[in-house]
Amino acid sequence: MEMVLDQPVVAAPITLTEDAVEQLKLIQKNENIPDDYGLRIGVKGGGCSGFSYVLGFDVPQEQDDIFEIKGIRVMMNKAHAIYLLGMQVNFVNGLDNRGFTFDNPNATSTCGCGTSFSA
Repeated sequence: MEMVLDQPVVAAPITLTEDAVEQLKLIQKNENIPDDYGLRIGVKGGGCSGFSYVLGFDVPQEQDDIFEIKGIRVMMNKAHAIYLLGMQVNFVNGLDNRGFTFDNPNATSTCGCGTSFSA
């Protein structure tokens, strides 16, 4: 039996920790995010170090690659992969810090808040 795929299977360029997945699913449920939305991960110019991370629910765009990571549909603009390849998104919930964190091996420096970087 021959299997035909509509799209090539490509490994996701980023990873989500279990804590991040749990928090994202909670946000989807509590905020009533529509089923046709996915998690957009990307970069934009700005922030104290040159680039800021984009993380939020959005509809797919023509220039996006779409991945399934632990039950979360993740969208990323094809041009952003060079900045995000190998990045891990985590969620921390501690006394000193609460929120999503980005461990990006492509960042040559990051700001103190951890939400912007230079590459």
